[in-house]
Formats: sequence, C-alpha cells, structure tokens
Amino acid sequence: MRLLILLSFMLFSCTKDDSANTTVPTAYRQTKTISYNSVTVDVVIDKPALDDLDVLLVFHGTVLDDSNIMTAANTTLDKFKGILDRNDMMIVSVAYPQENVLFGDNIVQGEAALLWLKNAASEELGITVNKIFLGGHSQGGYMVTRLNTMHQTNGVIANAPGPLNLVFRCELEENGQIQSSAVCSLLESEYGSTIENPDAYFQRSLLDYVDNFTSDILFFQGLDDSPIQMYS
Repeated sequence: MRLLILLSFMLFSCTKDDSANTTVPTAYRQTKTISYNSVTVDVVIDKPALDDLDVLLVFHGTVLDDSNIMTAANTTLDKFKGILDRNDMMIVSVAYPQENVLFGDNIVQGEAALLWLKNAASEELGITVNKIFLGGHSQGGYMVTRLNTMHQTNGVIANAPGPLNLVFRCELEENGQIQSSAVCSLLESEYGSTIENPDAYFQRSLLDYVDNFTSDILFFQGLDDSPIQMYS
C-alpha cells in the first residue's frame, strides 16, 4: 500500500512538472531598441503565435524628420502585412534615421538590424529564426538593394526603389524644376553642386549598387511614375 502511494505521488509530481514547463507561443507587437556591433536602432516587431518562423525585415520610405520614422515604420509593416498571403511570418520593421544624415549613411543602421536578426534575435526573443527576407519601399527599396550587395538572405523585394540617380534628381532641384529636398540640400552642403562634383552624388545613387547581388531580388516600379523614377 505504501509503495502504491509513493508511486502515485511520483507520477503526479512528474505530470505537474511537465505541465509547468510547457509554454504556449504568444503573438505580440512591440517596439524594441536593438544593438549590433555598437550600432543601435529601433524596430517594430509583429510576431504571430509561433516560435519557429520565417521573418520579413522591412524598411520605410523617406520622411521629413525623425519624429515621423516610427509612424513610417508601423505603416510600412502594416502595408507589407496586408499583402502577405500567409500569417505565419514575423515582420520586423526598421525605424532607421534620416534627419541630418547624408543619404546612404543610414545603411549602417539597416545592416545592424539585419545582422541582429541573423545572429542575435533568436536568443533575445526566445524564438527560432529560419528564412529571412527583405522588403522596402522608395528609400527603403534603396536600403534593401544595397543590403543585398552586403549580406545573403532568402530573397529581396524592392518596391519603387530610389533615388535611382542622385545626379539627375538633385540637378532638377538645383535648376528649380522641382521642389528642394533635405536629401539634396545636405549633399550640396557636403559636396557642392552636381555640376561641381557629380561623382560624389552618383556614388550614393542606387544605380551604383546593382552589381554583386547576393540573393534573388524582385523590383516593382509603376509605369505612370514621375520622370524622376522613369529616367533610369
């Protein structure tokens, strides 16, 4: 009798421990400040109720100042999520800086986000990251195109990427044909005009980053877009 009581107690204890150690994956959306190689950037994470998943890393387009980048990051996340035909992917949207930053210099924050996702996100978030895809719109398309020359992923989508040619774009502003922008104004302060220093502008243009892709990439561009986009 004593033996039966002891065995029953042990079985009950084991069952109780197994139940306590079982965790159910949860879905959440949160903003997180991440850091990799001493570079820090904010990201918005939209995770389904899974702990073993593929991830889409997305980048927003141009904003006027950094007070708007979190809104842009959330909007970009929502837009990409809305066109996905699957609900088992985690989406991470990068709120990379743009205000008072020379166009292209913020690639360091984009790279930090990608490397964090590749090498640290699984441990920090308690998940298993499988395939990684990149997606971006406008300047975000520029970011993912450049990242595709730096690190391999499972695929890249660049929607209306640009500026394709900063020489052409900023020259239009210099000639008063289009409204001036912070992007070209900062470049002119640093390098002079496109006439004086065209190479400096072209070296930051998307057209200078179309070789040595590491992964398959899909470009989208509207047929009725403005001459700035259609030029190239």
